[in-house]
Amino acid sequence: MVRKAVFERKENVGNVQGVAELHHVIAPEDAGGNVRMYAKAVLKPGAKIAWHQHTGETEPYFILSGHGIFTDHDKLRTEVSAGDVCLIQEGQFHSIENASEEDLAFMALIYAAPGDVPAMR
Repeated sequence: MVRKAVFERKENVGNVQGVAELHHVIAPEDAGGNVRMYAKAVLKPGAKIAWHQHTGETEPYFILSGHGIFTDHDKLRTEVSAGDVCLIQEGQFHSIENASEEDLAFMALIYAAPGDVPAMR
């Protein structure tokens, strides 16, 4: 099957402050219940995903392009750019912001915490 990603634009809603564009790669129902979101996220200049917690799920980011600031569970702020991986473990808080003048693009995968996922064969 081949299809287009489903586009969603968010502005100042939920954890999004400013403008974020989401290109949903798969729908949750296509992932067998283990994945809540798999999308390319684009934060426009000045936008951020505010400080929030993941309960019962894990979320890695893979930075594709641009520059941003990732704040991890310990409130350590780290500059990130293409090729960096940010991993948010179950129960942890985090945020990411685009403090640059260009788009910040990354892949985001939100899935059930490893202890909640049946072992893969």
